[in-house]
Amino acid sequence: MLILMVGLSGSKLWAQGPPFQVDDPVPVDFKHYEFYIFGATDGTPAETDYTGPAFEFNWGAVPRVQLHAVLPWGGINPANKAVYAPAGAGPSAKGLIDMELGAKIAYIKESKYIPQIGTFTMFEMPTGNADKGLGVGHIWYKLPLWLQKNEGKWLFDGGAGETVVPQTGFHDYPYGGFLLKREMNKKLDLAVEVFSHGSEGPIVPQAQASTMLDAGGYWHLKGEEAMQLLFAYGHSIAGRTENYAYLGLYWTWGKDDKKTDDKDKGSDEKKTSLLKNAMFSGHSLKNGF
Repeated sequence: MLILMVGLSGSKLWAQGPPFQVDDPVPVDFKHYEFYIFGATDGTPAETDYTGPAFEFNWGAVPRVQLHAVLPWGGINPANKAVYAPAGAGPSAKGLIDMELGAKIAYIKESKYIPQIGTFTMFEMPTGNADKGLGVGHIWYKLPLWLQKNEGKWLFDGGAGETVVPQTGFHDYPYGGFLLKREMNKKLDLAVEVFSHGSEGPIVPQAQASTMLDAGGYWHLKGEEAMQLLFAYGHSIAGRTENYAYLGLYWTWGKDDKKTDDKDKGSDEKKTSLLKNAMFSGHSLKNGF
């Protein structure tokens, strides 16, 4: 029971938009895929927890809908200081932690004056060993609403949600934030965010609310989108002392219907050209040329 009371802060590290904690309402394109391999950490004076290696897969299953899964390993490192008991008391542990499943749905598409609006519902599955503090022990949920607007090289993301945790020692809490990103060049995007969460329960390291300021970005390693290095680091600016860090690699691929259409169009143009040449040749022979 004491080990269970260590809690699990690492379970929230992959719930937001990598490498940041604020997410967006833009699903993966239809018939496209995303894959991440990453590590992350989240710490308070009571405990420092980490996630890694972790694997994330996203699939554009139907237009405006993305299916999402994360398979994570991680660990907990309680401070074991009496002042932080019971949240920061107990042995260290590592292993498989709670797996995440979810669906991102875009309800309103971005226009000139209206931002894109969507949800990204998460289901945290109890795959981690709750007795060792590597999981919650029950299915728990995240229910956010996100907005996004693009203005030239600038991008704005923001929103808020509620985490629902039906487990003794935890309680439901709100979270939300705002992110500002700018395209520096074809290789580098940089961003800064403000992210807040409420108290997560009396037995977890985030027993008090915290507001963090995070900064990071995306380095395009191959092409503009196909492969990227993702990185971020942040620290609390209000509430309980907390820090956050993320480092990962990202790949994307899929069928591009537009390119397929262009190829088909090119093939049709070629056939039309050949037909015209044949007709012209026949017409020329007919007229004695």
